[in-house]
Amino acid sequence: MTDPRLSHIADLLTLKAEGNYGLSAINQRQHALQAALLAEQQGCPEALIVACLLHDIGHMVHNLGENPAEAGVDDEHERLGHEFLMTMFGPEVTEPVRLHVAAKRYLCATEADYFGRLSKDSVLSLSLQGGPMSAAEVAAFEALPEHAAAVRLRRFDEQAKVKGLATPDVAHFMAYVARRIRPAQGLPGAP
Repeated sequence: MTDPRLSHIADLLTLKAEGNYGLSAINQRQHALQAALLAEQQGCPEALIVACLLHDIGHMVHNLGENPAEAGVDDEHERLGHEFLMTMFGPEVTEPVRLHVAAKRYLCATEADYFGRLSKDSVLSLSLQGGPMSAAEVAAFEALPEHAAAVRLRRFDEQAKVKGLATPDVAHFMAYVARRIRPAQGLPGAP
């Protein structure tokens, strides 16, 4: 019996990810696949590859349109994505997803040239997400167990905006998802 949660995730990535990724010339699926590919190429743990693939899943589970930031709305996709994923995955997947926006704010506060490398849509969303972190926020972020993974995810996120880049398909990365997903009640292997 196939886990229906895997089918649902694959459907989101194939059927609900056609919308533009912000102001980039790629769509949500291409962005997710590029981020996961970068993590895979860097030899990251499977949990981080899955987090990279699913980091923007929150954009696919809300109904606010393709680019709510352009309308001055913070869609809180990191929170929505975390809430969607937390019943299926452990914190090694869900926390980098939850923290990837905070990681952008962190990097803007701790690396002098990071803000200048942000895309136009990332700058726009940063203003809605609280701007660069304060010193107290930086210290609190650095105390979180998954902060380093969130920063790695964020760096892949910023690079994953290349029009026309060839990537493996969703099915390729779903193998990682299948290995990382927790057993569900009522499915084989579940407690």
